[in-house]
Amino acid sequence: MAYKIVASQCTVCSACEFECPNAAISLKNDMYVINPDLCTECEGQYDTPQCAAVCPVEDTCIPA
Repeated sequence: MAYKIVASQCTVCSACEFECPNAAISLKNDMYVINPDLCTECEGQYDTPQCAAVCPVEDTCIPA
């Protein structure tokens, strides 16, 4: 499974893009999106998905 970004809640702050250890997050059409083929939910690297951990808006990065 991968994470996704709830577009209506995203403030486009870019915090998640730089924290993703798999470079799965990118800016597309002025919104951040998570590539599900690259997202590993940070398993094996962190205890929690880093996009959700650093996002300033609660419940914006959620399991897909």
